[in-house]
Amino acid sequence: MTTGEVIRHELPLQHCLRPMNRTKALLVHQASALILAGAGFCFMTDLPASAQEVQHLSITQPGGMPGTPLMTGIERVTNGVSVTWYGPSGYYQLVQKPALTDTKWQPVGGLNLTNKAIITTTRSNAFFRVLGPSPQYAGVEACTECHAEVHDTEKNTPHAGAFTNLLFVAQGGQTNNSCLACHTVGAGLQTGFVSKNDANTNPRLAGVQCENCHGPAANHAANPDDPTTKPRVELAATVCGGCHNSKFVPAQAAASHPPYYEEWNASPHQAVLDELKTDFLSTNGPTVFIPTCGRCHSGTVREALLENTPLPDGHEAGAIGIACATCHDPHEVFIHTNALNGVFALTNALTGIDVVITNNELGVRYTNQLRNPLASLQDYHAAGDFTTNDNAAINVCGQCHNDRRASSASTDRPPHHSLQYNMLLGTVGELATGLPPNKPATHALIEKQCVGCHMQTSEHEAGPPEVPAVAGHKFAVTSYEACAACHGSAANAQGLVFLANAGITALSQQVIAGLDQWATNNAPAEIRKYGKLAWEYQNAGQISSPDGTLSGPVSNSNDPAKDEQKYIPANIKKARFNLYLVTNDGSQGVHNGPFAGDLLAAAQNWIQQELNK
Repeated sequence: MTTGEVIRHELPLQHCLRPMNRTKALLVHQASALILAGAGFCFMTDLPASAQEVQHLSITQPGGMPGTPLMTGIERVTNGVSVTWYGPSGYYQLVQKPALTDTKWQPVGGLNLTNKAIITTTRSNAFFRVLGPSPQYAGVEACTECHAEVHDTEKNTPHAGAFTNLLFVAQGGQTNNSCLACHTVGAGLQTGFVSKNDANTNPRLAGVQCENCHGPAANHAANPDDPTTKPRVELAATVCGGCHNSKFVPAQAAASHPPYYEEWNASPHQAVLDELKTDFLSTNGPTVFIPTCGRCHSGTVREALLENTPLPDGHEAGAIGIACATCHDPHEVFIHTNALNGVFALTNALTGIDVVITNNELGVRYTNQLRNPLASLQDYHAAGDFTTNDNAAINVCGQCHNDRRASSASTDRPPHHSLQYNMLLGTVGELATGLPPNKPATHALIEKQCVGCHMQTSEHEAGPPEVPAVAGHKFAVTSYEACAACHGSAANAQGLVFLANAGITALSQQVIAGLDQWATNNAPAEIRKYGKLAWEYQNAGQISSPDGTLSGPVSNSNDPAKDEQKYIPANIKKARFNLYLVTNDGSQGVHNGPFAGDLLAAAQNWIQQELNK
């Protein structure tokens, strides 16, 4: 029997994993996990799988998908105790005994295909154990009969060569048990990989293969039509995070294992916004919020759209944020044309400094496992139906960080905070000429565009003092070193950022003052009752409502209502639109300073025309 690690839950309920002697169980060749909770006489709800909430792997494990049952949580619910676990596909049996000193384990409920059970009539000193299918590994060759197309591309990725990688071999990884879990399949388990020093070496399980991410698949390969043995498809980043982290890495290999998972887990991409989870579960969730907001805020929704499969329900839509698989495809090796390859000589319109940008570091083409290119210059506005608006040629960040076809004619609320790609290209806003703006920033010509600044990396430096590697997955600009090539030094770049922020802030304040003056003195009588808010949208943005208390879906009585927006002149609508574009871009002029200045200058012009009437 194999068991998991010891876990404690320091609440009125506790749970732990412990060894189990072989018993007369309902399943043959079972793995087991023990949980201490609280139940004397217990009952497990036997709901059909379709009625159960999908459980996702919530704990990182070396190797990715755990091969044996892993207890993931216990909590009180209205009708008792909810016990959750995770493991390979198949049937599970929950067993219990009233106290640790009892010798007999009793089944609770029937066989369970889900990873969750509700226990009723609880008692504080009871123990539970989950029995599950024994991990039976087959190796990648068993998968190729049905999944040859996926294997033909996957075998060319770094995953396939993880065991023979020259650095891995040089560091002694092939015989280091701390490394094998992530560089082989099922290391340490009965049917998994055995160390190269052992006579029972199993070379077919070397390297990262299908079963690292999908779990043991020998039973599925033997009977593909059995739905109970179908390997898992898990989008949670914890699967990737089990290997792509620095937590489980031996000290001698730390330099080659940046903290990808740890950084992502501390980033805004990590989870779906709480307010959106509520929207997804609402009456309008399936028709309004899930297909629109979900396309960029939910990993499960975006994956369904990309794979053209049915959209998830409200619970699933809110379960996973923008995870690894949202931006990366582990099954494919993509080759993208480097749209910015070449040498660009231009003058920075803000500083007057001549700049030469050479974009040939990566050559003419990118080869990577991203779903989309790292850079593009084509305008893009995601709106309407995903299938007709998705464009794989657009910068992977720009697929979501775009203006969603924002317009000054919109009166409901300000443009979304996702318009960075269009600001970078200078393709959104209202200018005095009346023509569509098209003023790309110098920063748009950085070879990797968004990634160049927001995903800077650095190598691990052994101490003292020891400096950990930076993986660039916080998506925050934490250093100006990458700017030195064009701006002379990191200090120069930081100074220019300060100047751009100060200039755009000052111009923004002037526009706000002009809008407030119009609202107070020139607004039509029908909306003058709103005071300085008379120029705002039906749902005011953060400029007038920094804490969101003035307006929102519950009450918008402090802002001009939908039928009152007609009293706001087109010029004021254009001015507020430009102001919010610059504000919601979030960079305060860094993405495209000259263009941001043009938008604010145009806004001042629109306002002045109204003040002069």
